[in-house]
Order: sequence, then structure tokens, then C-alpha cells
Amino acid sequence: MNKVLEKLDSTIQKRAKGSPTNSYTAKLVKKGPEKCAEKFGEEAIELIVASVKKKKKAIISEAADTLYHMCVLLRSNNISINEVLSELSSREDISGIEEKRKRNLK
Repeated sequence: MNKVLEKLDSTIQKRAKGSPTNSYTAKLVKKGPEKCAEKFGEEAIELIVASVKKKKKAIISEAADTLYHMCVLLRSNNISINEVLSELSSREDISGIEEKRKRNLK
């Protein structure tokens, strides 16, 4: 299960190189990071709405859509999910308050 995001990222990377007529991923990436960011935002809002309505199945579905669109957005900016996962790993054992304070010092 822990490799799901890496596999998704790999699939997105491959499909992004395909034909926009045959691949939704290629279609999004071809439109550029701005469109990918817009779609990610739309999915995030749908996740928020599902959460507020406390609809578990919808929350799960929208969370999956949000993760997919986040990975597409990252790839449209030439960033792999492994770069994000490495950043998360570097934050292990650091409180959120401490991590945020360190970021604000930069």
C-alpha cells in the first residue's frame, strides 16, 4: 500500500507523454500547470464539501481524486511524488509548530 502514490506518479509520468485525445492526464498536463492547479483546487473543494456533509464514500472518492490531481499538478511542474515524500520524511519527529517556525526563519 505504501507504494501506491509512487505507482500513481509513475503512471502519470508515462501518460503525460501520450496523446491528449486518448489520455485525460496528457490533456491536463498539455494545458500547463495553471490548468492543473485549477483542477486540483476544484477537487480539493469537492473534498471539503463531502467532508462537511460527512459522507464517507464521497470523502474517500474525492480524496482519491484530489491525490490524483495533486500528482498531476506536481508532474506539470516537473516534481515527482518522491521529492514530496522525502520532504515529509525530513519532517518526521519534528512537531508541526517547530517545523513551521523553522520555515518562517528562512
